[in-house]
Amino acid sequence: MQTKTKGLVIKEQTIGESDRLITVLTAEYGLVKAFVRKAKSIRSQNLSATSVFAYSEFTLYRSREAYVVDNATAIEIFFDLRNDLESLSLAQYFAQLTYFLSAQEQPAPEMLRLILNALHLLCKGEKSHKLIKAAVELRMMTLGGYMPDILACYRCGEYESDIMYFDVEEGCIYCKDCYRNNAVEMPLTVVKAIRYICLVDLKKIFSFNISDENMNILSDISEKYLLSRVESKLTTLDFYKRLFENYG
Repeated sequence: MQTKTKGLVIKEQTIGESDRLITVLTAEYGLVKAFVRKAKSIRSQNLSATSVFAYSEFTLYRSREAYVVDNATAIEIFFDLRNDLESLSLAQYFAQLTYFLSAQEQPAPEMLRLILNALHLLCKGEKSHKLIKAAVELRMMTLGGYMPDILACYRCGEYESDIMYFDVEEGCIYCKDCYRNNAVEMPLTVVKAIRYICLVDLKKIFSFNISDENMNILSDISEKYLLSRVESKLTTLDFYKRLFENYG
């Protein structure tokens, strides 16, 4: 039985001498794992279309144990990611997050749209890496069922105060009168940015700007909150942070 779908390759693994097992994020089926026969051969027509970060149209057939790629036609390769090491490492981080937060055989149209838009922005270089990273982290957590409670103070229900606090462990916010130990202080601008990222239509998610100082606060909160919920070790994030410290 054949299946046609469009998807983004987010992971690959060499199997034997010439085959590969790829993981594809699709809108209809979520994560799909499929074998690519003789994928390492230069003559393989599926070589570029089944590489990591290739957004392609796939024709798959189901064998007894797994999907096999019968044909793949590239739609977008995101080649420009390779021109900037920081952009490439950030894209690898997004791919690993997607792998951990998506599920097989569960539709994931918004997750796919989010990462495709993020990769397009990384290629264009028109938005800061910190903005893209924070927006992807918070929206991925929201799509994965871990949206923080950011509508009002968790204790008193106060919607806004000039200073508020984000509780990373509890995933909620407090007003200035209900401060809790170890919560991260943030100005109202950052509160509004978090609400925007979590709730706005996906096509507008990267359409905001805040000061560098507030961007640093937002970036700190988004990463800490994600790490408090994702149990697996994010090796790609470790690499990205080492790169940023060295070259940032």
